[in-house]
Amino acid sequence: MTEQQSEGALQDRIALVTGATRGAGRAIARMLADAGAVVYCTGRSTAQAPSDYGRAETVQETAALIAAAGGTAIPIITDHLDPDAIHALIQRISTERDRLDILVNDIGGEAYVKFGLPLWDYDLREGMKLFQTGFTTHLYTSHAALPLLVKNPGSLVVEVTDGTRGYNATHFRESVFLDLTKTTVDRLAFAQGHELAPHGGTAVSVSPGWLRSEMMLDAFGVTEENWRESAEANRGKSEALPPYEFVISETPALLARGITALAADPQRARWNTQSLSSFSLAEHYGLTDVDGSRPDAWSFITAMETTPVEQLEVENYR
Repeated sequence: MTEQQSEGALQDRIALVTGATRGAGRAIARMLADAGAVVYCTGRSTAQAPSDYGRAETVQETAALIAAAGGTAIPIITDHLDPDAIHALIQRISTERDRLDILVNDIGGEAYVKFGLPLWDYDLREGMKLFQTGFTTHLYTSHAALPLLVKNPGSLVVEVTDGTRGYNATHFRESVFLDLTKTTVDRLAFAQGHELAPHGGTAVSVSPGWLRSEMMLDAFGVTEENWRESAEANRGKSEALPPYEFVISETPALLARGITALAADPQRARWNTQSLSSFSLAEHYGLTDVDGSRPDAWSFITAMETTPVEQLEVENYR
């Protein structure tokens, strides 16, 4: 499904995208709205009270971008670690729309990751902050939203995580808290899929590749114009930023296009309980990133483990 083919494909669908303030969440919300869905966008950041991520983006900006493109978005400031706030959110959707068709749990908690620390040296409060933000928010939101989702057959839950099930099963994700957070989100999708299936619903986990989000560009001190040149210049260099493997990165649009195509697919139940990636969705639905490429990040990163970097050609994985 091309971007043009997606127009109107989700007409009359109601979607909730958590973590829609920036990055993948913003892109997913915009793409679902472009396809005709009414999108409830949630996040914590406002211009007056930014979150502790220290970023300038707000969920109101996301809704404004959707409105400017002719779509319908309702921004609602929500703390997804507050069950009462989540229940109020779902009650509002129920009152205003009387249905919910698509839930995208996209809150990640990446800003709280501490690298290079074994479990016994990790501050427990900091580790739990990552786990609660990256996983508990998903669990709380699904707990509140699923009763509305199962009112109508054909519902879809997308759990956005980091790493496919296959990759995470054979790779330690650098810290115990990060490893548990990302693998548990995938397991939540697997479990929800079993409970949704009797109601005609589908749940999947979806992982982007190396996401070239606003936060990542800023962290590496590069821009959308020079990121690739900067990464290429660091081939074979350790500790350099951006690392060479950033050459396989992708914009949030690739993930958003894949999730939108999945939501519009009448046969989406074929994917129930599965772990998908932005690449696998793009390959199946014939999608590309904004530059026309189709990055296969997880294959490239795995190949780097056994192939000298001088022999790797990124074009073979794009």
